[in-house]
Amino acid sequence: MTEAQASELFPMAEMPASNFFRSTGLWPSQLLRAAINQGHEIQSAVPIGDDQIQPSSLDLRLGEVAYRVRASFLPGPAASVHDKLERLSMHQIDLTQGAVLEKDCVYIVPLLEHLALKKRVSALANPKSSIGRLDVFARVITDQGTEFDRIREGYRGPLYAEISPRSFSILARTGSRLVQLRIRRGSPLFRDTALRRLHAEVGLVETPAGGMPAPETIRNGLAFTVDVSGEAADGIAGWKARRHTDVIDVDKIGHYDPADFWEPVHVHRGRGGPGGVVLDPYDFYILASREAVVVPPDFAAEMLPYHTFVGEFRVHYAGFFDPGFGSVEAGGSGSRAVLEVRAHEVPFLVEHGQALGRLMYEPLIARPDRLYGGAIGSSYQRQGLALSKHFKRYQAKIR
Repeated sequence: MTEAQASELFPMAEMPASNFFRSTGLWPSQLLRAAINQGHEIQSAVPIGDDQIQPSSLDLRLGEVAYRVRASFLPGPAASVHDKLERLSMHQIDLTQGAVLEKDCVYIVPLLEHLALKKRVSALANPKSSIGRLDVFARVITDQGTEFDRIREGYRGPLYAEISPRSFSILARTGSRLVQLRIRRGSPLFRDTALRRLHAEVGLVETPAGGMPAPETIRNGLAFTVDVSGEAADGIAGWKARRHTDVIDVDKIGHYDPADFWEPVHVHRGRGGPGGVVLDPYDFYILASREAVVVPPDFAAEMLPYHTFVGEFRVHYAGFFDPGFGSVEAGGSGSRAVLEVRAHEVPFLVEHGQALGRLMYEPLIARPDRLYGGAIGSSYQRQGLALSKHFKRYQAKIR
């Protein structure tokens, strides 16, 4: 990117310290802030707080009303979300004073933020990490949308969150943040050859023995595996959601006792086998990766599940990592990825070291002016097997 092109994207007061720019990639924090301050691509009638701005993403806020709907839906190219709500809405719920969204129900909530994207600019969304760890299925839809969590180039209009709690009913209110947004310029391609080169330079994942996976583990992304060794000091290999619990307020931090909502999962020892964890059908589990993950300051990463032919389970609802996650520069030394896992149909044995997903890295246009970590109040730097931030601290030490 030329200096002239960069100056169009970044007001001079917002220019990053680095003078290196890419022509395509995700917007860094300073560009998100500039778009908000100028009221161009990102708009809201309620002022957007600086604490909503993450290194390469923006936290989105729930609006004043939730619509209980009969079924999940996509509007399709010829309809708006409002059109679908007229057909599928059962009743409205006032969120201004807080309201319970019950598990196994589906809700549509207009968000406070709107978009007015330009040519070659699109957006992506995902649940916030803490929301995924509560087993809340949360995704973003738009008018004339044909995909979840994908916002087409040049889209101008409102944003909506589809919310479906699966394990726990939740208490949410106007301003609660369940989903986050990334904005992308162009269509950057980051092929496996570039990923191998970055892995050789940085060490994107590190095994417990201190080594790096071989380059051949990079194929359509960087493979990662699960730690169900049970070698933590307390012998816990993971957590399983209890079936009948109280409601969880999504805005309360460090409030709940883990024992009221989770039961520990211990290793299943087979006959001479390496052991593992048997996933019960339709139950929800929190596990951790065997590898420590690093996201360099000018990259972001997304965790994608392996295809279903590797097993009858789903991995990860909220698989996005901001720049600086696990990075020494941001106060980390490699952080484990927490895996949100749900089995389907039949019990399934997950063994220690089994590959469960891939990490896909994507460059930013420029290095952000803030990195993931304690300096901006990030919750999961240096994490191991960690529950969401809503629970009192309990973190097993994984070796």
